[in-house]
Amino acid sequence: MSTPPKKVIMMPTYTMINNDTGEEKEMLLSLSERDELLSGGTHTQKLSTAKFISQHGSTLSQTSNGWKEVLSKVKSGSGRDNSVHD
Repeated sequence: MSTPPKKVIMMPTYTMINNDTGEEKEMLLSLSERDELLSGGTHTQKLSTAKFISQHGSTLSQTSNGWKEVLSKVKSGSGRDNSVHD
């Protein structure tokens, strides 16, 4: 009998600042744990942007040759002062 896959619970990482020392620390907390820590008055949360890369390089470099050919035909038929780039 096979064992069922484990359920993975993902929690966000917060950058918390100790109000006494000024030390910044990355903490993996549930929302209720974060709220509890903040309500205690010992820490504040540093707001930051997401820490992931959604894309690397240009979108055009990741397309098929067929799509690049379509864009090339559009550009060639779009006139002299076109703004289509390939």
